[in-house]
Amino acid sequence: MKRTVFRGAGAALALVLALVWAFPVYWMVNSSFLSPATISKLEPTWVPFGGNLSNYRAVLADNAFTSALGMSLVVTTICLVLCLVYALLASFAIGRFRFKGRKSFVLAIIVVQMLPAEAMFIAQYKMLAGANLLNSVIGVSVIYLAMVVPFTTWMLRGFVAGIPVDLEEAAMIDGCTRMGAFRRVTFPLLAPGLVASGVFAFLQVWNEFALASIILTESQKATLPLWLRDFAQSSNLGVTEWGEVMAGSVLVAIPVIVFFMIVQGRMAQGLVGGAVKG
Repeated sequence: MKRTVFRGAGAALALVLALVWAFPVYWMVNSSFLSPATISKLEPTWVPFGGNLSNYRAVLADNAFTSALGMSLVVTTICLVLCLVYALLASFAIGRFRFKGRKSFVLAIIVVQMLPAEAMFIAQYKMLAGANLLNSVIGVSVIYLAMVVPFTTWMLRGFVAGIPVDLEEAAMIDGCTRMGAFRRVTFPLLAPGLVASGVFAFLQVWNEFALASIILTESQKATLPLWLRDFAQSSNLGVTEWGEVMAGSVLVAIPVIVFFMIVQGRMAQGLVGGAVKG
């Protein structure tokens, strides 16, 4: 009886927390269909009956949105692919080989994650300015890549450590080279870990704002978070059009939702598989 009561109370608490967490998302989507007059009323509108798509049309009519969307997609794709390649090779090296300085390398990865990102902004800006890479895809991709590789490597290391070395040795006994054993045995088993790590890297790059606002100062080279800031500040007569801002926020979130829908099965498997490995 007590167990049933505790389970019911736990389920009710979880439901309340889920509703609290989901309410801002619901309010963003709801407001994106409302007119400025409806949003400005003191009485909130909980369901957008009678709403329209005018806010979305206003966002899509902004040429800067298309440019920012392309910039974010290109930068995120480059960083995600290169990050997974570098992190996979690094995690495999520290998870399978015993070499001098291995522990120091792992410690360095942890220390890098402890450093506040803002402390390196000036050095990063001067480095890109000296290489003439400000307001460029290459420049921002290099900085983002350096930002996400350490954590991704640390996360993948747990998945590599969770795969028995005996599987690779058995494949090499059967005639595979070390690279062949990695490609045919280890890599398929690492797929859930790659997906789970890639999701975190994707979110970090896609939503990054502070560093982008320093590196990308030209409006033609803005990413979506920068575009959303400028779009909110460019409202008529100094009054923010919250319906259009909410519509823009929804459109910015759609690629993330699509990405999650594609990889959700592998991501859940990867998070559970690597939760207790290390």
